[in-house]
Amino acid sequence: MTDPADLRVTLVDGYVDEPAHFGVPPYISTYPRFTAGAMVDAGVPEEQITYHTIDELRDDRRKWADVADADLFVYIGGMTVPGSYVGGTPAEPDEVKELAWTADGTTLMGGPIRFGVGEENAGGQDMERKDLDYDFVAKGDVEAAAYDLVDSGLEGFGNRMRDNEELDRWAAKGAFVVEQHPNHPHYLICEMETSRGCAYRCSFCTEPLYGNPSFRTADSVVKEVGNLYNRGARHFRLGRQADILAFGGDGEAPNPDALRRLYGGIREVAPDLGTLHLDNMNPITIARWPEESRECIRIIAEHNTPGDTAAFGLESADPVVQEENNLNVSADECFEAVKIVNEEGGWRPGEDPADAPTFGDEAASRLPKLLPGINLLHGLMGEREETFAHNKRFLHRVYDEGLMVRRINIRQVMAFDGTEMSSTGSQIAKEHKKLFKKYKREVREEIDRPMLKRVAPPGTVLENVHLEYHQDGTTFGRQLGTYPLLVGIPGERELGRTVDAAIVDYGYRSVTGVPHPLDVNTASMDELTAIPGLGRSKAGDVIVNRPYESADDVDDALAKFVSVGDGDVGSAD
Repeated sequence: MTDPADLRVTLVDGYVDEPAHFGVPPYISTYPRFTAGAMVDAGVPEEQITYHTIDELRDDRRKWADVADADLFVYIGGMTVPGSYVGGTPAEPDEVKELAWTADGTTLMGGPIRFGVGEENAGGQDMERKDLDYDFVAKGDVEAAAYDLVDSGLEGFGNRMRDNEELDRWAAKGAFVVEQHPNHPHYLICEMETSRGCAYRCSFCTEPLYGNPSFRTADSVVKEVGNLYNRGARHFRLGRQADILAFGGDGEAPNPDALRRLYGGIREVAPDLGTLHLDNMNPITIARWPEESRECIRIIAEHNTPGDTAAFGLESADPVVQEENNLNVSADECFEAVKIVNEEGGWRPGEDPADAPTFGDEAASRLPKLLPGINLLHGLMGEREETFAHNKRFLHRVYDEGLMVRRINIRQVMAFDGTEMSSTGSQIAKEHKKLFKKYKREVREEIDRPMLKRVAPPGTVLENVHLEYHQDGTTFGRQLGTYPLLVGIPGERELGRTVDAAIVDYGYRSVTGVPHPLDVNTASMDELTAIPGLGRSKAGDVIVNRPYESADDVDDALAKFVSVGDGDVGSAD
């Protein structure tokens, strides 16, 4: 029997993406942290656990030696929703198998990959359960499997789910893993679990496979945040739950007191945090308990950081699709929920919350505190041509009523065993592929661009934009947070650093920005011509007439983008 104290463990993060869980960089999911904590709890010393991301292994083949030489190799991954990613590339099935073949020791695979594997990480396909040549596959919780496997001397485990008492220990003990992430500490956001499971049973969703809602206590989550904060983490996302409003309650009704303890506690243990965002909020909760939900939303908006998004799982505005797939919210109910979140969270720092929602020229130059996001899913049972028209009408209604949504997520179903959609599979999505592409393009053109301008009017300042890549002479970056805006800044700038940017123009899903504050005495022609209302001719005049000493000497179009201090244009605020 192998003594846990003698084990050398390598844990590889192939990334996860679930309906209520992000894990592709710059996010780090809960799975590697909980699994590492479980093994420490079973007796493995922290210093004998090595953590790598799949991108690290791609970039440096020498790190594969840590996989080969480990007594226990643990792979964590799995995509149950399709997505496109900038910060990392999820592991493909062939890579997962290669890791198993490389490892000389015992191998364990777990995470949402247990629900199934497709030919690629994309929507509109069927998913099949495969072991991918691992010695052990955790059909329950990978952290529970890792604990039991270590505790048994690597002889085996029974597939089981962990309980909250175990999670309290493992979450706290596994915080050290973040220090080994290549993005630590500046460009890493920790996904936090407040609960899992769901009270509802939508046809496509894997979240109900975790059972009915099981909530952690506020103290447990706060303690984990404190441990991560002490390890250098400054960015947190309460994303691992089906409905943040139901935290600490019966799984359906809101519980303002529990949310107050959760958010207030986080602010106490992480006083200098950079990001505090969330993800899932069930619109049916708001529709059924509007006053209690309003109080909860006010609590969140008081404690969070700007740009936060509450994802709404409308999935379809078509009543036929809603009925056939057991979707729990109607289009009218979802509209009312959008309105309530706008009224309680649609204000910006420096404004009176009572004025929400705010937008236009008079709005403060920051993103709103909390806005809804809309999830739309295609390929569901009962989908027809009219389904696409229903969805577009709903989105136009939201816009025409002067409301805001932070983003519209349009995707195609992935059909997993254990869900009702497994009997239908991806056939409907494949049949409607051409219609889906046309509809998606129309939504981007008719809704996304004008909505972006409403959410982030010209001159809105995005602080701490992390510069990620170059393309066609432009540098692209994002803030840390839930569904951050992709910002293109003219010119090729040093990657890996952060800048503040003021928004000047809009794409369908991204924006153009210039550095803020803009120093007109050094600004490039591309930066100046990007500013609304300036134009190439006036930008040329600005350059010819440099240097400037006073803001009064600068074109009025620059007013929102130029900082004046001590009489010098371009000095810091």
